Amino acid sequence: MGTVLGEMRNVPWHELQHAYGSASQVPGMLSRIAWGDGPTAEDALSDLGQWIAAPAVFDATVAAVPFLWELAATETVKDRAGVLELLAAILASGHDLHPEWTRAAHDAVVAGRPTAARLAADASSAEAEAEAQTHAHARAQAQARQQAVRDAAVRLLAAIDGHICAACPPRAL
Repeated sequence: MGTVLGEMRNVPWHELQHAYGSASQVPGMLSRIAWGDGPTAEDALSDLGQWIAAPAVFDATVAAVPFLWELAATETVKDRAGVLELLAAILASGHDLHPEWTRAAHDAVVAGRPTAARLAADASSAEAEAEAQTHAHARAQAQARQQAVRDAAVRLLAAIDGHICAACPPRAL
């Protein structure tokens, strides 16, 4: 997992803003999502959602979305479904005073549509993970996690395909 979030260091986070001020702490939250255990990742996702998605998007949101797509596509991330749900929340949010942030954040979410489509259709990784588990309970948990990812990806695809807002031009699919 050494290259996951590798490009994050190239973003001037201290120059960006989230709901509560400087976005300098966003890389730490993304790292907790990437490498934390289940509860740690869930807490980081919740905090990050409050910072960059609810109730508004910010310039830090635009910078974070590509990393969220990277996390959603990384099988070792504990709460990939939660990452996809955060991307959907970003697509549903805006910023009245900065429509350019809204459009850029929405464009960044839409740019990841191929990843969402792959995750919505991907049954093979769930089967491989389940086969690697030796206990029936662990196998069932792995299958449930993968099903949650597929379900979240399907919902996000529907949101992307049906997305209409004042800040974004109509999209041709």
